Amino acid sequence: MQTPFEVLGETGALSRAIQGFIPRTQQQEMADAVMAALDDYSVLIAEAGTGTGKTFAYLVPAMLSGKKVIISTGTKNLQDQLFYKDVPLVRDALEIPIRIALLKGRANYLCFHRLDLAEREGRFHDKQEVSELHEIIEWGGKTRTGDIAEMDTLAEDSMLWPRVTSSADNCLGSDCGHIDQCFLMKARKKAQEADVLVVNHHLLMADMALKEDGFGELLPGANAFILDEAHQVPEVASNFFGEGISSNQLLELAGDAIAENIKESTGSTTIPRAAEELQKNARDLRLAFDVEMRREPWEKVANSNKIKKAVTDVTVTLAKLENVLATVASNSKGLENCYRRCQNLAVQFEKLTGETPEDHIHWYETYKRSVSINLTPLDVGNVFHQQMDSQQAAWIFTSATLAVGDSFDHFSKRLGINSAMARKWDSPFNFKTQSMLFVPPEMPEPNTEGYTKAVVEQAIPVIEASNGGAFLLFTSHRALREAADMLEDRIDYPILVQGDSPRSRLLEQFKQKGNAVLLGTGSFWEGVDVRGEALSCVIIDKLPFASPGDPIIQARIDRLRANGGNPFMAFQVPDAVITLKQGVGRLIRDVTDYGVLVLCDPRLLNKPYGKIFLNSLPSMVRTHDIERVGRFYQYHQPNNEATKVTV
Repeated sequence: MQTPFEVLGETGALSRAIQGFIPRTQQQEMADAVMAALDDYSVLIAEAGTGTGKTFAYLVPAMLSGKKVIISTGTKNLQDQLFYKDVPLVRDALEIPIRIALLKGRANYLCFHRLDLAEREGRFHDKQEVSELHEIIEWGGKTRTGDIAEMDTLAEDSMLWPRVTSSADNCLGSDCGHIDQCFLMKARKKAQEADVLVVNHHLLMADMALKEDGFGELLPGANAFILDEAHQVPEVASNFFGEGISSNQLLELAGDAIAENIKESTGSTTIPRAAEELQKNARDLRLAFDVEMRREPWEKVANSNKIKKAVTDVTVTLAKLENVLATVASNSKGLENCYRRCQNLAVQFEKLTGETPEDHIHWYETYKRSVSINLTPLDVGNVFHQQMDSQQAAWIFTSATLAVGDSFDHFSKRLGINSAMARKWDSPFNFKTQSMLFVPPEMPEPNTEGYTKAVVEQAIPVIEASNGGAFLLFTSHRALREAADMLEDRIDYPILVQGDSPRSRLLEQFKQKGNAVLLGTGSFWEGVDVRGEALSCVIIDKLPFASPGDPIIQARIDRLRANGGNPFMAFQVPDAVITLKQGVGRLIRDVTDYGVLVLCDPRLLNKPYGKIFLNSLPSMVRTHDIERVGRFYQYHQPNNEATKVTV
């Protein structure tokens, strides 16, 4: 049998199966390192630069190993790409009879019980929702998987999806009358039988955190876990090893109690009255907070009379609904489920609005129409490591952004990984010829008034030189909107702004137009793959330090400081380096790509820690000269006589 190195070589199975396949030493070396970890049931942390081909570098050894492997990704898009494209391709190339399965969280599957309730209740905002429900009913009769991603005619954020999919709270499990038709049950059965199972980090963490679930364990046992986009794992783990309750959960409970009461024709008038009172108090709970959306420590509002009254009202109404549900719980499994949920939510609400447990961060977050109250452990490392140790398995963590310089300490400490092989493979792309780093001269300090205006002034000549095709990545929504307003009358290229349309639609428009300028923050810093001239410029306004005002960030800073550490250098800088590397990774996606990276933040050069950021980036030609940027584009743009231009 060929080694992974050979399979990925010039005469290997992948070369024979994929037209135009180009062997890469980095990919081959990573594949051998993954194979060694699989053989030894050990831990490997692997950073693979853009273009390494890390997906094949772990899929080939995973399939050759003969082990049961769970592959976890950070996004549904990559999850679907792996299951529908990459895994079958490698399996067929290797000619190994491997059973593969895809498993998503329960909220991704149509639930016939919930669909039945939604139809019976008849509670709709407008005629469009009625039409959408009929579309779902028609699709539900034809689909084989029940995966709501199949329904591309319905928006991902449609208000109907939560009403026709289940949650851990409202799933009836084996007591459901539709159990034989259950798409989630079928998907989990296939997952149990699979040799290679593709999941996402949220599902993996939910399983590790032993969340309450209608079917018991979420995932089958495995000999190996491969976590792609692993830089996201520490934050996802923090969310799932904590606890939270939202006003939406209270509203859903109340709505389900009303719907189940109608379905079972109990004749009770006290259930709808109590449920409607809970709905009112859940909405009043949100209104008790400021109108502005924010994320703050719970202690900032816990003693407010307005908040105390809203909490008391919800507590009283939950008890009232629990009492009336107790009288009819035996009528049906649906009403019994509502009664159990009411009990659990009452206990959880009391805990989450009470005293803060030791070593936890107690915080709240307000959204447009809801509020959540949360407890997050200060440190998930011990819990995560215990979960790793609880099973005899290999663990592979991989991403394009795990190291700070050449050190993996920041990543490994956050997950409690004490002993691991850590390897780093640089991108095979030639960044010295394909890219340029432009650091504008004489930029003001980022905290000064007018900084965003200065960023826009530096960005415009670069955008003109690149003929559009630019990403402007911001560290705040405020700066993004400010820049969008300034650019509107200053450039002739199409401007696309995050928030104006769904993310997927904006990216599709960006690719189609070929010369657009897209302004984004947050999710646009990673997971975006635009190849060719449609994207030849990435402009970043500031070094992406997380806001110290965030309650989770602040609590971690306080703890490091209390233990005698330097939170800025030990936590804030490494975190920002990894985020910056994600943003920079949008620029060069192929061997034929070219582009300019603009980092506007003067701290890169005037602060000692700036070198840590610069040393973590690919090796690029650096300049402060805008004219040199213009010559770079003249050299690379196909309509120019490249040989006559000196960069």
